[in-house]
Amino acid sequence: MFKHIKAGIRAVLERDPAARNALEVILCYPGFHAMILHRIAHWMYKHHMKLLARMLSQCNRFFTGIEIHPAAVIGEGIFIDHGMGVVIGETTVIGDNVTIYQGATLGGTGKETGKRHPTIGNNVIISTGAKILGPFTVGDNAKIGAGSVVLREVPPNSTVVGVPGRVVKKDNKKVSRRVDMDQITLPDPVNDALRRLTFRLLDLEQKVMELEDKINNETL
Repeated sequence: MFKHIKAGIRAVLERDPAARNALEVILCYPGFHAMILHRIAHWMYKHHMKLLARMLSQCNRFFTGIEIHPAAVIGEGIFIDHGMGVVIGETTVIGDNVTIYQGATLGGTGKETGKRHPTIGNNVIISTGAKILGPFTVGDNAKIGAGSVVLREVPPNSTVVGVPGRVVKKDNKKVSRRVDMDQITLPDPVNDALRRLTFRLLDLEQKVMELEDKINNETL
């Protein structure tokens, strides 16, 4: 447990500029509290104390606003920032150094049995309000944009934006192992497509005007 506590404190201090010291993290960060309680509930769940584990997870939800099923498997160095409204389903598997922002959901679609929640790789960023729904894998170093709804597998070293989520490779270059916290400069394929259509429309309008002038001049 001490190892988990140390890794959790380090994750917060590295990724949240508002965190000033370890004592502040221990006393004031609900994401940190939620993970400590989850570690205990997960131990209970694995040792056949499932009702107690579920009860502890509900207490966790009440006090932190973060709902984590005790069966969920979560790696080291996870950082849940603010965390209110975060939901992590029963068969979710999360790797190391993952960052999850408030309102994110790692859930199912309601149609599957067995493994029905996502598997999240290492060094993944799941931004505010993102929904990852289904039993697929989100690869290492992936970034899920705010408000995205992801319904299919995400390759490693890629970014997903939109509803439904669309994968956009970042220049086909591998992302650094350092956790990239930038959530602003994400690609927007819908906006890019609209820009291309706008320029095409302006080009066509110009050609129509030129043809009209030519016809008018010939008529005169």
